[in-house]
Amino acid sequence: MSASMVRATVRAVSKRKILATKAALTLTPAAVSKIRLLLQDRPEYIGLKVGVRTRGCNGLTYTLDYTKEKEKSDEEVIQDGVRVFIEKKAQLTLLGTEMDFVESKLSSEFVFNNPNIKGTCGCGESFNI
Repeated sequence: MSASMVRATVRAVSKRKILATKAALTLTPAAVSKIRLLLQDRPEYIGLKVGVRTRGCNGLTYTLDYTKEKEKSDEEVIQDGVRVFIEKKAQLTLLGTEMDFVESKLSSEFVFNNPNIKGTCGCGESFNI
């Protein structure tokens, strides 16, 4: 037997309030509508997959792809009937992020409003955490 022994006690807790979990990623109504529109003509796909890649002048950039299946390590976000899967590498970088879809006269794009970002490049395509 070891000279230093650590003890642990287990207690049953009754009447403990269970806290609701918050989704890693929330979608705005505009993002939900756009994803639904993108997927309606592509029945072979079940949703969009969000990932991050090392790229750009500030380190990381988001990737968006159609996906046919949920990978074992993907985090699934279901909101208003739309499914978005988050790759394992991107899960910690997206916690608390809001995904929006913005259209202007010059562009239309998904925008990630991420409270975890410490800095971005001038064009806004890459970021660091």
